Amino acid sequence: MLRFVSFLAVWSVFAILPSAQADESRPFSIHDMLAMDRIGDWQVSPDGRLAVFALSVTDLDANRRRSRLWLVGTDGAALRPLTSHPAGDAHPRWSPDGKSVLFLTSRSGSNQVWRIAVDGGEAEQVTQVPLDVGSFAVSPDGRTLVLSLEVFPDGNTLDDTVQRLDEARKQKASGRVYDQLLVRHWDTWRDGRRSHLFALPLAGGQAVDLMRGMDADVPSKPFGGAEDYTFTPDSSGVVFAAKDAGREEAWSTNFDLWYVPLDASAAPRRLTADNLAWDTHPVFSPDGKTLAYLAMSRPGYESDRLRIVLRDWPGGTSRVLAESWDRSPEDILWSADGKTLYATAANLGQVSLLAIDVASGDVRTIVEQGRVRSPQRAGGRILFGMEHLQSPVELYTANGDGTGLESITRINAQNLARARMGDAEQFTFPGWNDDSVYAYVLKPVDFDPAKRYPVAFLIHGGPQGSFGNSFHYRWNPQVYAGRGYAVVMVDFHGSVGYGQTFSDSIGGDWGGKPLVDLQQGLAAALARYPWMDGNRVGALGASYGGYMINWIAGQWPDRFRCLVSHDGNLDERAAYFMTEELWFPEWEHGGTPWENPAGYAKHNPVDHVDKWKTPMLVIHGALDFRVVETAGIATFTALQRRGIPSKFLYFPDENHWVLKPHNSIQWHNTVLDWLDQWLQDTGP
Repeated sequence: MLRFVSFLAVWSVFAILPSAQADESRPFSIHDMLAMDRIGDWQVSPDGRLAVFALSVTDLDANRRRSRLWLVGTDGAALRPLTSHPAGDAHPRWSPDGKSVLFLTSRSGSNQVWRIAVDGGEAEQVTQVPLDVGSFAVSPDGRTLVLSLEVFPDGNTLDDTVQRLDEARKQKASGRVYDQLLVRHWDTWRDGRRSHLFALPLAGGQAVDLMRGMDADVPSKPFGGAEDYTFTPDSSGVVFAAKDAGREEAWSTNFDLWYVPLDASAAPRRLTADNLAWDTHPVFSPDGKTLAYLAMSRPGYESDRLRIVLRDWPGGTSRVLAESWDRSPEDILWSADGKTLYATAANLGQVSLLAIDVASGDVRTIVEQGRVRSPQRAGGRILFGMEHLQSPVELYTANGDGTGLESITRINAQNLARARMGDAEQFTFPGWNDDSVYAYVLKPVDFDPAKRYPVAFLIHGGPQGSFGNSFHYRWNPQVYAGRGYAVVMVDFHGSVGYGQTFSDSIGGDWGGKPLVDLQQGLAAALARYPWMDGNRVGALGASYGGYMINWIAGQWPDRFRCLVSHDGNLDERAAYFMTEELWFPEWEHGGTPWENPAGYAKHNPVDHVDKWKTPMLVIHGALDFRVVETAGIATFTALQRRGIPSKFLYFPDENHWVLKPHNSIQWHNTVLDWLDQWLQDTGP
């Protein structure tokens, strides 16, 4: 049975927008999406009274986004800019006394740590190391910085790395010799450097490599951040997450927690050697007696459930908190009294904020709807970012039990008032094996129930991902709603937020259960919403979603008027030998292609090209080392050779994502024009 959930009542708590007359606004478009100011990396002051955050804006002339720092009271008062330098500023961190903010900027010519007083004055440079600083943290006693720097692991000093880079630039030969994987990762070729943590005394002295000789990165590349490391409460050492796997790096997910004294008097000590799966996100309790962190249990599986582990510090026993809670936390935060851990986790199409009792493991939902990000203590309240399908991230506070929810920023209020959006609804339907499957529908902008609208059927990537209640900057459904399309998004088997069994179910079955869910979800949406025109439907997807488009082309060839495949594999067998993170296909397809060839042949789109007939737009980026560019070229070749109407959009300067503003505009214009070409009519 279908179940309908309305979000009009839920979104009333987000009613932060000024009223706008219809003639003052326009349907939401890619230009409105790029115009949104993005709040990120918020940090609450030690006294809980202020929050500093990075605010990035689109610079079309420079074809990039630039960020500056802003301050706001945690009561929502006194919003003001803190920095204004054209070079841009990011990664703000408070000094322990709360009088100044340290941050990263390239205003001196390289990325260094600077400091600015909260009550005014000019910023001053703090670090002058000969390499760019990637990230940093300030010790609790305020005496030391820990910096992440790209260095050659066997170098004795930072100057060794500088000298070797200079020598490499002078070489007339450009070849590199590798003797083990990885040779490249995400969008970058390896040159032998690693991101290491260095301790730098603020009173003066040399930066000391805390990871000397370790062939590992902190933060982990390409997606790690400051959550990968933390000071011990007494400022005597650092706990960090790193994968030191040697030649197995490309097929191992064995990240461990390590401890190293700040004076580097001893080599890093592995804390989680007994767990061969992923350990990450270390966070100390306020009294310093307990280390909480997140841990997986199955080696080689990057989408395993993350559990919260509590470890007595500095030594002692460990225990899993809330073992029976079938969700995977993203962020964790201690309450001031150490009796509660707050966590965010994907949850039925949302990313909710939850409270977990440290003693009993009982879990309570604090904020259910929307996507909650990075909660922090702010006096007696919790500050966090929250977004939803009709708004990008704004900052909110709430009491520890979730009551008293208040917005403290309205950064994008005017931008949102100028752009009319589609209303969103969530529903469930019986999918594969009659399991309950969740989906979202967005109505077209200026919806008229008397009209019939073409449908954009969006398929998420991952595959352990979700198209949920969030404001996406690459696959934002409001762009399609603004163009006059109904939007349908199904969280098929394999999606996150519905229990680990649901996520696990896609393993070895990429083209099975998910395809059934997509078929039955589209049918359920068309039956429920008669204003959707089932004769005018186009399907779009990227990454796993792109794979699914290629699979649909051969398995469901008569359903769609047109398809869009972005960064999708055509041949799973060949893709194994071309990608970089081998643990992913080995887990998903049950081993290597020579160990389990049937796992790669079971649902392989290339074996069904003879059935293709649907017009397809193919998109790929040259710097995509996850799904290499030849996958897109091969897909386009198959279409062209079969005489199927098709186009190929190629970005020589983009990776698995499309990030540059002008490229994003071109991407959206090309995709929407393709949909219009095939769907904007009333024919059969």
